[in-house]
Amino acid sequence: MADEIKKDSVEATPEKKEPAKAKQPKKAKKRGFFKRIGNFFREYRSELKKVVWYPRSRVIRDTGVAVAVLVVCGIIVGVLDEIFGGLIYLLGKIGG
Repeated sequence: MADEIKKDSVEATPEKKEPAKAKQPKKAKKRGFFKRIGNFFREYRSELKKVVWYPRSRVIRDTGVAVAVLVVCGIIVGVLDEIFGGLIYLLGKIGG
């Protein structure tokens, strides 16, 4: 009975025909050096038109926030460096 079910399912599925010969895509003729450079800059320019540019005030504000965060982090790292450096100095003084 199981053999009959397998035969029925095999017969029900259509067989895929493989193409006799796969078509090779035609090789595009290589364009000249300067044409490729010109095309690059045309595409570059069209992509830059799609970019959303933020207002100058927002860029300046965000830059100020980033610089402030860096300064605060630098101060924290400097203070921790002094504390741990002092502790290491004291440990060296005790041991020696």
